[in-house]
Amino acid sequence: MTVLPQASLFLGIIPALVLLFIGLKGYDELYKEKNIFLTFIIGIIMGFIAAFVQSFYPLAVIYIILLAFFDQLIKIIVLNIGRLRGKRETVIYGMSLGLGFGSSFTPVLIIAVSKLITNDVYVLSSIVIGSIGIILFHGATGAYIGYGIYLREMTKHLLIAVILQLPFSLMLGMTITYSTPESLNVQLGFVAGLIIYGGAVFWYVVKKIMPKILIQNRKGKRAIKMK
Repeated sequence: MTVLPQASLFLGIIPALVLLFIGLKGYDELYKEKNIFLTFIIGIIMGFIAAFVQSFYPLAVIYIILLAFFDQLIKIIVLNIGRLRGKRETVIYGMSLGLGFGSSFTPVLIIAVSKLITNDVYVLSSIVIGSIGIILFHGATGAYIGYGIYLREMTKHLLIAVILQLPFSLMLGMTITYSTPESLNVQLGFVAGLIIYGGAVFWYVVKKIMPKILIQNRKGKRAIKMK
C-alpha cells in the first residue's frame, strides 16, 4: 500500500482551499468567514456521502443521470434554507459548499481504486490530478445553484447543472474504468478531459455569473442613495 491513499484527503482539500481563496477575491463584503468555513465542512461531509454512494454503481446511462441529480440535489438541500433564499451571498456559500463537496471525491476514489482495481502509484497519481477537475466542476455548480436560489429560479438552475454534469460523470466513470497500468495512456486522456471541462465550467461561473451579484449590489446602493 502506498502513502498516496492515506494522504489523499489533504490532496483534495488543499487545491479546494486554494480555489476558494481565489474565488472569494472581490466579494469580501458579501460573506461571513464562519459561514464559509461551515459550508466548506458541510460540503466535505456531503461529498463523502455522494462519492461513497457512486462508488457502488456501474457505468450506465440511467445511473449517470440519477447520480447527477443526486449530486446537485444535495447542494440545493443545503443551500435552500429560508435565510439564504433571495440573498446574493448564497452564490458565495454555494461555491464554498461545492468546493468542499468536490474535494471529498479525491480520497474516496483513490482508496476505492487502490483496493478494488490497482495500487499502481502512476494510476493513482493520475486520479489525483483528475480530481482537480472534479473540485473545479462542483465548485462551479455549487455557485451556479446558489445563483439560482438567489434569483428564486431553483428548478431551472438545477436542471442546467444536471445537464452539465452528464458528460462530466461519463468522463469520470471512464477514468475509473481505465484505472489500470496497461490503460494509463487512455486514463490520462480522460483525466485531461475532466480538468478541461471542469476548468471551463468554473471559469464561466466565476467570470460570467458571479460578477452579476456585484453589479446588482451596486444598483441597489445607488437606489438607496437616490431615495
